Amino acid sequence: MTTTAESATAARLHNPDIRGFASDNYSGVHPEVLAALAAANEGHQVSYGEDDYTARLQDLLAEHFGAGIESFPVFNGTGANVLALQSLLPRWGAVVCASTAHINMDENGAPERIGGIKLLHVPTPDGKLTPELIDREAWGWGDEHRAQPLAVSITQTTELGTCYTPEEVAAIAEHAHAKGMKLHMDGARLANAAAHLQVPLRAFTRDAGVDILSFGGTKNGLLFGEVVVALNPEAASGLVYLRKMNMQLASKMRFMSAQFIALLEDGLWLRSASHANAMATRLRAAVDGIDGVLPTQKTESNGVFAVLPEGVADRLRASFRFYDWNEAAREVRWMCSFDTTEEDIDAFAAAIRHELRDYRQGS
Repeated sequence: MTTTAESATAARLHNPDIRGFASDNYSGVHPEVLAALAAANEGHQVSYGEDDYTARLQDLLAEHFGAGIESFPVFNGTGANVLALQSLLPRWGAVVCASTAHINMDENGAPERIGGIKLLHVPTPDGKLTPELIDREAWGWGDEHRAQPLAVSITQTTELGTCYTPEEVAAIAEHAHAKGMKLHMDGARLANAAAHLQVPLRAFTRDAGVDILSFGGTKNGLLFGEVVVALNPEAASGLVYLRKMNMQLASKMRFMSAQFIALLEDGLWLRSASHANAMATRLRAAVDGIDGVLPTQKTESNGVFAVLPEGVADRLRASFRFYDWNEAAREVRWMCSFDTTEEDIDAFAAAIRHELRDYRQGS
């Protein structure tokens, strides 16, 4: 008879010893999250969110963000962003965002094609919007020929690994609200921001004036799932209907909620994010002294951005997978995860030094 352990080994199709720095989506599921899924798997629970786990999740989110919020688990980050933005806007509404924003660069036009939302994107040097940058596209109200800029979307942490301070978020919220606009935060790496800032989650979200939040879990050790959190429910409408219309309503929602309970109940979200950030800090310290590596952004979360000499990135990828960020500029992105180890960082830094030494020697 085949044992459970033997079956698990037989089913494995990958080499678990291979490590990479391409994305925090490459990592597996945190063992505590897997345990939570297994615990939630016994017996029957009411479907479509009327289960004990989703009820508990509502209470936990209220502990982190304050009473009076509304929350909606969804399958993925793109779905969370589209759903959140739709709830803020009329059909003629537009969203001001950074040019590097995930909704603009990496969601295949979903906000525009699925959500019917015009994106008004602004170039930024570090991925962060400011009131002044927002004003480049926040104009034309009452002009029937222009999509009406009625919301701002910011990413925390940004796609360039930088982090808004609570004061910066508050300044954006105040500026947007004064113009009759609402504020959405794409929090795919929200936990990494809190770990960097060393403040509670609500300090740079609800308390800073954010109206609606896409709260990410997948990049922080979950199998799948995000939560749309209406921090100001009066600013959002129709979420319960929009979630279904956007194919983001899970029938077995207990498995989404159980994962977030594992994250939020005893601080796993912060421990995992803090570790990922610490590994990125270690990597940044290791490459700062290497001739030929030119960091391009501050390391304020779990990513390091740098420019490498011609051909070096491809040679490194033979051993460690990672992505080009700006191929024309030879800029690359190295991401760390909850399961990245110090040994991973040290081995990668040694490989970078080796390849650059060979590059300088012309071999």
